[in-house]
Amino acid sequence: MTSQPDPTGCSVKESRVGQVSVVTVAGTVDMLTAPQLEEAINSAVKSSAPAIVVDMSAVEFLASAGMGVLVAAREQLGDTARFAVVADGPATSRPLKLVGIAEVVDLFATLDEALAALKT
Repeated sequence: MTSQPDPTGCSVKESRVGQVSVVTVAGTVDMLTAPQLEEAINSAVKSSAPAIVVDMSAVEFLASAGMGVLVAAREQLGDTARFAVVADGPATSRPLKLVGIAEVVDLFATLDEALAALKT
């Protein structure tokens, strides 16, 4: 059985690594697909995980709508849970740094680095 590509160009899934909720995103995150990311992060927030990581390693394009979701999630969590983003490369970490989001959200180059930093 062959899997069909996601027609939106974006896939989002939530999983757990120990106590950390990991939201893995792939493809394009723009105004059409950002709600998928937002929904997955909200689900992770509701799970009461002490830490949430958004892994954008496989994101090919990150628009301002996706960046807005990350900032809103950071603000929503406040001090209730730690929040980090895995972003490495010109499609993700560069725009996050350019617009100043790296000042409010912890960025890591790999999922392993993020998980190590968030161990409670």
